[in-house]
Amino acid sequence: MEAKAYLRGVRISPRKVQIVLDLIRNKPTDVALAILRHTPKAASEPVAKLLKSAIANAENNHSMDKNHLYVAECFVTPGMTMKRIMPRAQGRAYRINKRSSHVTIVVKEKE
Repeated sequence: MEAKAYLRGVRISPRKVQIVLDLIRNKPTDVALAILRHTPKAASEPVAKLLKSAIANAENNHSMDKNHLYVAECFVTPGMTMKRIMPRAQGRAYRINKRSSHVTIVVKEKE
């Protein structure tokens, strides 16, 4: 049995979120939360909140024991990209891409 949680449209680049997700993949949930608490990255706060949501889904919706859960899968896909322009010299304009991410975390129970 597995429980999932999704975070859609978070305003952090997928590259930056991927670094944080690589730290917690295949770890027990209590260890993963401790890692996220002590990681000085902008993405660690929303990922920690999402992991707590996945744990709550497992406990309440699927009656799993939260002491035996681990992060089975976690991945990020690119979300919507907002396109903005920055005025430059001589009437030119440079494009700025403000990227967003869709994050998915799957927790499973250890056998």
